[in-house]
Amino acid sequence: MVATRPQLTGRAAILAVVVCAIAMSLAYPAREYVAQRRQIAQLEAQQANALSKLQRLEERRRRLEDPEYIKRLAKERLFYCEPGADCYQVLDEADGSTAAKAGSKPPERPAWYVTLWRSFEAADKGRPAAPAARPSPAQPGGQRESTAPSAG
Repeated sequence: MVATRPQLTGRAAILAVVVCAIAMSLAYPAREYVAQRRQIAQLEAQQANALSKLQRLEERRRRLEDPEYIKRLAKERLFYCEPGADCYQVLDEADGSTAAKAGSKPPERPAWYVTLWRSFEAADKGRPAAPAARPSPAQPGGQRESTAPSAG
């Protein structure tokens, strides 16, 4: 009869325990390393976004310091006109509808004063066109005679 050796020896068991201990001791630092690298990548992306935003703001500040740019903005947005210059603004409703049909560019918001005027007109629609007549002093108690045709 042949003597069989046991499959798990004492040395193999100790070796398995040591390998498991090493793996367990390295798992936490490896996980922390990966988490820190991910955080570093996120912070670098935030820094790149902040730098690009800073560059855009610096460019805008530089443009706003230019008097010619300010004049152009005032002419375009606020419809200012330089003294002594003849300035015209064309108000054509048909032009806006053709641009909307073509789909070339989205409709722009009207200027603030146009919106204000339209709100006045909308508020005025509920009121009579002519102011109401005041009661005449000849009528007692300020009663007015009815001008509506009688149903007789």
